[in-house]
Amino acid sequence: MIINKELWGWLYGFLGVLIFSLTLPATRIAVAELDPAFVGLGRAVIAGGLAIILITLTRQSIPPTRFWLRFVVVAVGVVVGFPLLTAIAMKNAPASYGAVIIGLMPLATALYGVWRGKEQVTQSFWLFALMGSGLVIVFAVQSGTKSLSATDLALFGAVVSAGVGYGEGAILGRTFGAWQVICWSLVLSLPALLPIVFNASPTSFNSISTNAWLGFLYVSVFSMFLGFFAWYQGLVWGGITNVGQIQLLQPFLTILASAILLHEALTSRTLGFALGVIICVAFSKRFGNYLK
Repeated sequence: MIINKELWGWLYGFLGVLIFSLTLPATRIAVAELDPAFVGLGRAVIAGGLAIILITLTRQSIPPTRFWLRFVVVAVGVVVGFPLLTAIAMKNAPASYGAVIIGLMPLATALYGVWRGKEQVTQSFWLFALMGSGLVIVFAVQSGTKSLSATDLALFGAVVSAGVGYGEGAILGRTFGAWQVICWSLVLSLPALLPIVFNASPTSFNSISTNAWLGFLYVSVFSMFLGFFAWYQGLVWGGITNVGQIQLLQPFLTILASAILLHEALTSRTLGFALGVIICVAFSKRFGNYLK
């Protein structure tokens, strides 16, 4: 049986989301003993080293300079912004809590597509987008001190960063290929990240537990590197709007992983808000289709 490119796009997209769904639990394990800056940015340094090896072995040509700014946009979004902000948030918040707010990423990606691609959407799209955002804000406020905390702001910033990085990366992927986009974005980031990561590195590596290093290794190799191979390929082959819907599974997968790996409680409130956000995002895509 021959599988068409669109279906392959969905399969690659699902694999990417499956990998990304473990990012928050793995980050929380790592930041329990490591500096959030080291975890959030150090993962990009490790992945950047792998990117240099791959680029060298495959003899990739350096992208034309006219594209460099767009690679920087991707880097700011998914190499620096999302990893650093989620690492800061996971220092103080359960991974299952972050999963609910991260559930807004499909909307953030779509919003960037509307702005960047100059696409028009229906009023229904904006209605459900606002409803989903409202649910997340209510969840965040009721879970904390009745106001948005620094952790909440970090998570909202991570959502925006991911939306920008995903959207711009998918557009670049049509020209350069999926894995090339994340590799060049990582390489461009290395000169700025190396001194920061060095300063944030632990004074004694032996004092860090195996679990913390395994969490850091996961977000470095899988979340920051291999996951983007699958994700960007899925977006390129299946379409940003269509494959982006697979992100709807991520909050549930993350909450499940948090319960298994971190023994976090699966409360009906958390599941209820996660389901509410996912319904809003799904409806925004189902009834808020792009205008032709």
